[in-house]
Amino acid sequence: MRHIAILDFGSQYTHLIARRIRELNVLAKIYPNDIAAAALPAEVSGIILSCGPQSVYDAGALTVDPAIFTLGKPILGVCYGHQLMAQLLGGQVRAGKIREYGRADLTIVQLTPLLANVNAETTVWMSHGDSVTRLPAGFAAVARTNDCPITAMADEDKKLYGLQFHPEVDHTPEGVTILSNFVFNICRAEKNWYVEDIVAALRQKILQPIGGPGDPAVLRDGAGKKVFILVSGGVDSSVAFALLTKTLGEERVKGLYIDTGFMRRGESAEIAAGFRQAGLHNFTAVDASDVFYKNLEQVYEPEAKRNIIGQTFLDVKDEQIAKLNLNSDEWLLGQGTIYPDIIESSGSQNAQKIKTHHNRVDAIKRMVEQGLVVEPLIDFYKFEVRQIGRLLNLPPNLINRHPFPGPGLAIRCLCRQHSAVADVAAIQNKADVLFAQKYPRLRQRALPLKSVGVQGDNRTYAHPLAVWGEADWEKLDALASQVTNTIKDVNRVVLLLNPPAEPSAIFKLPACDVYVSRERINLLRQIDDMVISIIRQNGIYDNIWQFPSVLIPIVDEQSREAIVLRPFNSRDVMTATFYRMDKKILSQIVQEILATGKISYVFYDVTNKPPGTTEWE
Repeated sequence: MRHIAILDFGSQYTHLIARRIRELNVLAKIYPNDIAAAALPAEVSGIILSCGPQSVYDAGALTVDPAIFTLGKPILGVCYGHQLMAQLLGGQVRAGKIREYGRADLTIVQLTPLLANVNAETTVWMSHGDSVTRLPAGFAAVARTNDCPITAMADEDKKLYGLQFHPEVDHTPEGVTILSNFVFNICRAEKNWYVEDIVAALRQKILQPIGGPGDPAVLRDGAGKKVFILVSGGVDSSVAFALLTKTLGEERVKGLYIDTGFMRRGESAEIAAGFRQAGLHNFTAVDASDVFYKNLEQVYEPEAKRNIIGQTFLDVKDEQIAKLNLNSDEWLLGQGTIYPDIIESSGSQNAQKIKTHHNRVDAIKRMVEQGLVVEPLIDFYKFEVRQIGRLLNLPPNLINRHPFPGPGLAIRCLCRQHSAVADVAAIQNKADVLFAQKYPRLRQRALPLKSVGVQGDNRTYAHPLAVWGEADWEKLDALASQVTNTIKDVNRVVLLLNPPAEPSAIFKLPACDVYVSRERINLLRQIDDMVISIIRQNGIYDNIWQFPSVLIPIVDEQSREAIVLRPFNSRDVMTATFYRMDKKILSQIVQEILATGKISYVFYDVTNKPPGTTEWE
């Protein structure tokens, strides 16, 4: 079947490019970056060189068979692919003086079929530190930003194109138009893939035999497959649970809901009611909070927390299989894993690890290699999973609720080990210089703790910068981009919503180590419930993709900790923009949080993704 070939350089976005093309009803397939040009099928209509986390001039940098440029097929390079094309064809790539992460203003300087029907001035989404600084022979620079003169290039005679920005993300508003131009107008591709076929194809895939000659017969016989699936009540696991049950039947699918103690208020009861409403009665619930809390004692580092939680899920699952007298050799593990879980856990070739998802700890990876895991949604994004849920006729309360991470509130409860606190003096000096030049009327302080981010397809673990004195969301958006692009060790900007009169008295760390505890989780649960209730009451719950509240160990004189509000909007969680909340509603939230008497400061995360991840850990 004719298709677009995407060569994978390990980007967080490679698979998203494929999804966007499939949304155009055109088949797209991903190939390894080093596939021989002669090995590409004749049915390939065009080639896309994906993004990637490396620099093209690094030792051992990933490359392609140069012969692909002689195949006579249209080629589009995106970000790393754009730079690689320029380098291989005689151009030059260098580290940029200014990094670009997030929104940028693009100006088209020359008409080209690739940018047809795109506004001359438009917005694009960037995530890069390197730039093409000299064009290859035959190419023309067709678009630019203020900081990147060669943001798009084209050799029309050979149908070779390069884009420094990401057309595949929602935050490039005209990106679909650009991809459509390449797919239809340049590659002359045909529509041959339709979303309505998804459920039938997934059911067929579930019924396929798996395993090898030495495996139990039940694993080789797709019709006899049995699946024990971990369900959290979230969108992904609920849709996977329903899909497996409707395909294999209740007798061969058992759901296990594990209450970790890190759930939101009333969530366990709501999840059980939601499953019953959906007609799913083949599940068991177990309270395992004691073991989860015990296993997280004295643990502060985000990756360690995620790995411990993931392994504990498996341990509890094994205990329950034994209690239910099930033969573990006959039951595969089912999970609601979706593609962002895999790519952020470095689950694709050449990808960098951003964070370990609970469904991708080492033990599960080994089970996957042995063919012991069933993950029917692994190729899909959240918006597609919701669409599959609708095709399965699941009730809206299961498929429209805000996403909630498997590790729950435990990764929204930041910890602090005294011996691991970094000195922020150098960061503060850089921030002082930048703000003196650009934002002299604003106040700012670097926070003496770290959060996880993603910049240039790489994981960062860096400091947030708190600012106050500005209330305009768009100015804060621009400020956050300026700060994170300029100061290397800052990956988030947060707005302080209740600044004290004396700024020198703020942002202290507690005198002792701080870890996950029932007391801290209960406080966070109380704040989370308060926040969600307020946005529901004000009718904006459905306007927000997800709204994490994060407890951080920044204390005042009374040793009260701080809260970060992190509402954002996204479609696939690969990119996100912070939510511009109505100031009256935000004021209500802040007042009610402070009225508890248990919180020192309230911050509002004004960082997009990239460079900040959706969760802080």
